[in-house]
Amino acid sequence: MELGVFIHHSGNVAGDRETLEKKFHDVAAMGFPTCQLQISQGKFYTEENAIAIKEIAEKYNVRISAFWCMAPLNIGPCIWHITQAPRCIGLVPPQWRAQRIEMLLRGCDFAKAMGVQDVVMHVGYVPEYPASDEFQSLANDLKYVAQYFKNRGQYFLFETGQETPIALLRLIETVGIDSLGINLDPSNLITGGKGNPIDALTVFGQYVRGVHAKDGKYPTFGFKDGTYSNGVQVPLGEGHVDYPRFLAKLREIGYDGPLTIEREISGEQQRLDIIAGKAYLETLL
Repeated sequence: MELGVFIHHSGNVAGDRETLEKKFHDVAAMGFPTCQLQISQGKFYTEENAIAIKEIAEKYNVRISAFWCMAPLNIGPCIWHITQAPRCIGLVPPQWRAQRIEMLLRGCDFAKAMGVQDVVMHVGYVPEYPASDEFQSLANDLKYVAQYFKNRGQYFLFETGQETPIALLRLIETVGIDSLGINLDPSNLITGGKGNPIDALTVFGQYVRGVHAKDGKYPTFGFKDGTYSNGVQVPLGEGHVDYPRFLAKLREIGYDGPLTIEREISGEQQRLDIIAGKAYLETLL
């Protein structure tokens, strides 16, 4: 398993090439051979920008293992708090689904122009009941998405976090097209209270094509101080992801893809936590 790191950029390479160059320079300087790239603004999903990004990545000898497609989530509200997120996150909400799928497919083409096979996105709070109209409607629309990706030789990966492992497995197998996969974020499963990532690999391990190296803690209260809350993200090795067992399980199922460190803070502390996380994973690998 290779190590990587998660980076993001607006996507305006022509107007801000220097910032993106520095990000890739830093990835290489920290000793990462791979990265996942998030471009936040869909208006920059152009062939010109894709070619420029590919050139920068090749310059620093960093392979983009997956493109994290953020732009669809910017259509309609995108509120991550648990009280509102189920109604607005991902492709599950029907009122924004068509527009978000259209943007996702633009992201698919953008990734292909960069030479990137895997595209990642949060699909949202997948319904638990597979016979429900909501589940079947989502599955039917995802068949169109999956076929689009398959026709281009690419994969669409579900970023875990909002759905239980069994609900995600049911959805992938209901769609039944082999261009769907999973980008497993073990911390998201834990902080959302949706499952244990080691057990999740028993459920859907055969579909995992990418893994985030991130850590977090389970929610320990349901309602407190007038609000609901998910668990918190913490530096690698300090949370409830049992990384020795988690990596052993990845090896057991035959996973040999990248482990992409994602630390969702900013500034110097983010860099320090990434470096420390890399050192921690290297001791386990």
